[in-house]
Parts: sequence; structure tokens; C-alpha cells
Amino acid sequence: MTRHLAAVALAALAALGVVGAGTLTAAGATPAGGAAPAAAAQDRPGQKGRAEVDFTGIVALSNCSGSLVRGPRSRDTDAALVMTNGHCLETGMPKAGEVIVDEESSRTFTLLDRTGRKDLGTLRATRIEYATMTDTDVTVYRLEATYAAIRKRYGVPALRLSAARPHDGTGIRVVSGYWREIYGCKIDTTVHRLREAGWTWKDSIRYASECATVHGTSGSPVVDVRTGQVVGVNNTGNDDGERCTLNNPCEVDRGGEVTVRRGADYGQQTYLLARCLGKDNDVVLGKACALPRP
Repeated sequence: MTRHLAAVALAALAALGVVGAGTLTAAGATPAGGAAPAAAAQDRPGQKGRAEVDFTGIVALSNCSGSLVRGPRSRDTDAALVMTNGHCLETGMPKAGEVIVDEESSRTFTLLDRTGRKDLGTLRATRIEYATMTDTDVTVYRLEATYAAIRKRYGVPALRLSAARPHDGTGIRVVSGYWREIYGCKIDTTVHRLREAGWTWKDSIRYASECATVHGTSGSPVVDVRTGQVVGVNNTGNDDGERCTLNNPCEVDRGGEVTVRRGADYGQQTYLLARCLGKDNDVVLGKACALPRP
């Protein structure tokens, strides 16, 4: 996937120094855990109608970005959740139509401090709570630690998932734990269907051109600057102008017309995930949950 960073892509990007044109931060081309620091991007304190957006709650994976998240009904005593993309799974990308639930995992995540300059510690998963690349592109990991334990040890709260659909024109920040970069722009529009290779996603978010995300930003949370809540997860972009191929998603409107936008970058809405998180932070797949089922 285009925002996923393979080893070859990492080497090429590092050599070129390509780490995010249009970003709000400056960083060296080093992956999470590397030596080069990144300055945190923040809205000015006291700026009316805007939340401060930094690296609080952000994690880095071995090949992607992610975030510590909680839903509207999550409790401090619940096992915490980390969200990233479905295509960032350590076991490989799910096939079209595949949904993974309640599968064991011991994957680790690097928790960043609010500036993005410092690694606070390592978080460990106990299982894959939910993962799919059908209709959306998301993986949710359940951690061995609770929200309360993480906050007590590291002083870091989780980001809150919004249960409301984001609107076109909403100011957003895409926060990458892998590159320790924050991209700032607005939601350009909502795309009816986004198609890439064999996968199709519904109601995708297309960013304005300032959010020129790069490989390695897969799984970054899309944060509403007004509320500070997560409204999406970054996942793809059209690299070469090709039509509906891997790394080159195309847009499909309600009438079936296909449009290719070279250089366009996209995320997936997460309000459905927020609505599906029930008791004990379980993803409850049922009539009230519109996420795909196994």
C-alpha cells in the first residue's frame, strides 16, 4: 500500500531525504527509534476553536504509524487499544473480503512523547482485536496494559475516536509516529469509493494538497483540529498516476465513473469503529455495528 513503508522504499526515501513535503514539522529521514529528532507541530496556545495537536498518544510501528485510541464508552480500566492500518498487519495484508478478529499478537509499539523527540517506552499487544481492508483499512490491537497504567507510567492519555462523520473542509492534522512528522491541511472531499488493486474502501477522505503524506505514514491518525478527536486513519495515495493499481488508488463516483488524481492522498473514516467499541473495549460486530464481519 502506498503509505506503508517497505524496506526498499525506506532506503530510497532516506537517501533522497523525502520525508513529507508540506508538513508542519522538520525531521531527518530516520525511522522511529532513530537518532534524528523532529520538532512537534502545535496550534498556538489559546487559539480560539482549535485543539493543540502534537505527538501525544502517537506510536511508531516497525513499518507504519499508529495511535493509542479510546472510544466513547472506553474506561480507564480497560485494556488500551492501538489503531493502525489493516495493511500494516505483521502477518501480511488481508485479502479483499477478509476480516480478522481476536487473533493472538505480541507486536510492540514505540510510544512517543508529546514533542516526538523522545521514545517513552514500549507497548505490547496481546491480540489483534479487529483488522480488515474491506470497506475500510484498519487494524485495532489490544494491549496488555490499561489506559490508566499507561497514563500513570508515561503520563500519556489516549486520543479519543469521534463517533461523528467528519465534514468536508474540516481542518485536520495527520500525525506520523514513524517519521515523527505532522501534516496539516483540510479535508478536501469525501470520496464515494476508493479502489486500489483488489481492495475497495467506502467514503474515503481525500486531503487538500498540503497533506502530502509519504510511505511510512500508513496508520497515522487523522485529527480534527477543532475537537482534538480522531476522525480518520491515513492509508494511501496515488504515486504514479496509474489507474486503480497498487500504490495508485482511483476514485469511483456513484455512477461508476473512475477518476485518477496523481499525487492525491487519502484516509479512511473511523467513526464506525468508535460506534462499534462496546463493553471492555471489545469491537462488537452486530446489528448496531456497520463494520464488515468475518
